[in-house]
Amino acid sequence: MKSPNILLSIIAAVAMTFGLSTSLVQGQGSCAGDVNGDHVVNGADLAILLGNWGQCPAVVPACAGDVNGDHVVNGADLAILLGNWGNCAPTWATVLEWAPDAAVVTDATLRNAINASGLPWRVRDNGTNIEMLLVPGGTFMMGCSPGDAECGGDESPAHEVTLTNAFYIGKTEVTQAQWQAKMGNNPSYFSGQPNNPVEQVSWNTIQSFNSATGLRLPTEAEWEYACRAGTTTARYGELNAIAWYYQNWTYYGTQPVAGKLPNALGLYDTLGNVFEWCQDWYGPYSSGSVTNPTGPATGSYRLLRGGNWVFTSGYCRASRRSYSAPGSVSDVNGFRVVRTP
Repeated sequence: MKSPNILLSIIAAVAMTFGLSTSLVQGQGSCAGDVNGDHVVNGADLAILLGNWGQCPAVVPACAGDVNGDHVVNGADLAILLGNWGNCAPTWATVLEWAPDAAVVTDATLRNAINASGLPWRVRDNGTNIEMLLVPGGTFMMGCSPGDAECGGDESPAHEVTLTNAFYIGKTEVTQAQWQAKMGNNPSYFSGQPNNPVEQVSWNTIQSFNSATGLRLPTEAEWEYACRAGTTTARYGELNAIAWYYQNWTYYGTQPVAGKLPNALGLYDTLGNVFEWCQDWYGPYSSGSVTNPTGPATGSYRLLRGGNWVFTSGYCRASRRSYSAPGSVSDVNGFRVVRTP
């Protein structure tokens, strides 16, 4: 076996020969070189690729080494394979399920995109034991849903947003137990409920949690994309079935997470229970299409999304925008974490 330095030299040489970008060759988190589908890029995949070197025959299944799909197995495919050498799983997580469960991820387009990413669908973050699900990149219409009469002025204009990168997001809102295990305290007003979402956490305080864990808050665009899960309506289901809000809580206060039906990505409580902080400053939308938006560079308020247990149904909509000062705390404000693969 050649040393890593020699392999890197080969990769660089092949990349220059075939005009590949270093981002393609050295892409982190991708598993494009996993030719045999065992979630490891190694000698077995290399042997298959070399055994199919050359022009692909007319019958596509006979071209297993065509990693980049250009119908030729050559140095371009070799560079991608070598650049992704090793285990496909993220080093920070334990894989729970590689392929999306069709009973959970009910949207076939989303399932195909998750599989195409080469990343595991369901993982557990090793540092926090938070279960996370993969959200594939894609394009959607952000803002006021077609026909939604409850939209506020700041939900317009609806505009096309493209997210180029997949990301992992918490299956549920961060719970009191998960916060206390990492931070050693429980700031919640409704404390003593380990499976309820942690609340009375400010945007500023959450930064300490994220610094300690390597996690982050979602951007507002990531949050809405994940909440919608391929839908274009104001809500991804009948509200009483998917969300805790002022008309249906079992008892006064927050409710245990995952007590209602999930969306088509398998995420619980993106609507209702507690507002979820986002990374962005609050500000007006762009009037045109945008890619990977992160909101204004400065501001006075941070975004909150999703409605909560004590607010009316109008807040429990995919496009509804709320905001608060980053240092403020409330028994209706919590959060959900994200991690980049």
